[in-house]
Amino acid sequence: MNLEDLTIDDARQAVASGETTATALAEQHYDRIVSQDVEIHSFLALSRERAMAQAKKIDEMAAKGNPLPPLAGVPVGIKDVLVMRGAPATAGSLILKGYRPPYDATAVAKLEEAGAVLLGKLNCDEFAMGSSNENSAYGPVLNPKALDRVPGGSSGGSAAAVAAHFAVATLGSDTGGSIRQPAAFCGVVGVLPTYGRVSRYGLIAFASSLDRVGPFTTTVKGAATVLQVIAGKDVMDATSSTRPVDDYVAGLTKPVQGLRIGVPEEYFGEGLDAEIRSAIDGVIDGLKMVGCVVKPVSLPHTKYAIPTYYVIATAEASSNLSRFDGVRFGLRAEEANTLSAMFRKTRDAGFGAEVKRRILLGTYALSAGYYDAYYRKAQQVRTLLTHDFLTAFAEVDVLVAPVTPTPAFKLGEKTDDPVQMYLEDIYSVAASLAGICGVSVPCGQTKEGLPIGVQVLGKHFDESTMLRVAQAVETQQASREFGA
Repeated sequence: MNLEDLTIDDARQAVASGETTATALAEQHYDRIVSQDVEIHSFLALSRERAMAQAKKIDEMAAKGNPLPPLAGVPVGIKDVLVMRGAPATAGSLILKGYRPPYDATAVAKLEEAGAVLLGKLNCDEFAMGSSNENSAYGPVLNPKALDRVPGGSSGGSAAAVAAHFAVATLGSDTGGSIRQPAAFCGVVGVLPTYGRVSRYGLIAFASSLDRVGPFTTTVKGAATVLQVIAGKDVMDATSSTRPVDDYVAGLTKPVQGLRIGVPEEYFGEGLDAEIRSAIDGVIDGLKMVGCVVKPVSLPHTKYAIPTYYVIATAEASSNLSRFDGVRFGLRAEEANTLSAMFRKTRDAGFGAEVKRRILLGTYALSAGYYDAYYRKAQQVRTLLTHDFLTAFAEVDVLVAPVTPTPAFKLGEKTDDPVQMYLEDIYSVAASLAGICGVSVPCGQTKEGLPIGVQVLGKHFDESTMLRVAQAVETQQASREFGA
């Protein structure tokens, strides 16, 4: 089969019709990974034995004419911050080298129950901390659309694997933009579900009040299909919501005419690349043409989003990463003579520079005398940011905005300046802090051929409307590409 144009629907239908088998499809993807991923470096480990056992099971179902589950035979990759039974789970860090968990993350288990063939684990920034995938202890991922550019982060391997057609879909995690930004940089679709919509059980924690699991695919319909599979209440995650899961795929058939589209003025100011602005203006004009009502809105506390995020996220990281001490699993410094020396040497050898930086920032923000000045204040500002979105959503159905201020930047361009790297998240962290849903959809490319993404942000648990608008954008883009 031609993997370049393969969608979730195509893969499932091909297996169901007998055009191909799940086994052959998995082998074809493995062949492509082995021959082409040496350069891109999106996969850290392959789970061939498990994948082929699942593929055989799907083929037996198809041969008997049994109804197939929604992801039957679909090759999927898993970001290496989600645990997968028997497969390495490094979170992109040396401190977890050699760790193989005995259980599956809930989202991973749901994918397999839905028939997905799990190809392996994907590269990422260490503990999901980064915007370029250059912080992985196992080497950077390259952008398949431009090999001298970053794929974005922290889910760079997940975005790159879909863009390079190594997998039909992948799972990533988003704490402050880590699904949406790499989706934009690699020219694929990436979904940030509402906080609590998808279980975090089995996700190696970075910042527990911000971390979310979501899909990457080549189409909005594919993303809706995967999200529908992984969404829902999980008894293993107390923060997962009991709200019923909508039929996201069926919702895509509803018209967008009459929907109110908000354009946040704070997202279109100084620092936004001119080509990105032009592409998003084109999206907004296209939505007007199909009957949407566009109106400006204000998110007045946006300028405080970056500092607020980097206080809260680092504080939670400081707490979460304290469990990695060399005692229970992963790396252990052997030359230490005392317990405290073992802790110190293990963490020094196991954690990378960016992780250490964030642990230090978070520990400082939580320390006596500074907690009220930093962490408590940041939580208060988080409430104001959330209120901004709630106020805007009282007037509109979704927001349309840039995902990133620039297209994919060159490898090494920002590694020496953490502040400039953090500013890459300027349009993504506010939605993370507010807990709302969002999706990045391709909407064009720069003169250099670099992908541009547009961000559609939805109300809490209103992924259906968000995805409807995203599909309207996708349809509009397809019409432009084919001259319709």
